[in-house]
Amino acid sequence: MVDPAQKKEDDVLKKFVVEVGKKESRKIKGRKESKSKSFWFGMGMSGIIGWSITIPTLLGIALGIWIDKKWPSPISWTLTLLGVGIAIGCLNAWRWMKMYGKND
Repeated sequence: MVDPAQKKEDDVLKKFVVEVGKKESRKIKGRKESKSKSFWFGMGMSGIIGWSITIPTLLGIALGIWIDKKWPSPISWTLTLLGVGIAIGCLNAWRWMKMYGKND
């Protein structure tokens, strides 16, 4: 006679083995595909990094020009906010690289 607890344990073990097999096959397939797409992935990543720096920089410049025209002062807000935009953009790019670096 088969023990019900043993049968349940065998079913759990079989499900675990099937799940591990599925994950392993996805992993192998992903490794094969990543070799063929590595160039385009690199191009896309450089685009993301570039735009993540460019957009905050341009927004800082635009805001600085607007402030300089609206309220003239001895401080150049365009240059100040250019630096702030570059700093924010670099932090944003670092975040993107850190996020995708963990996956590799």
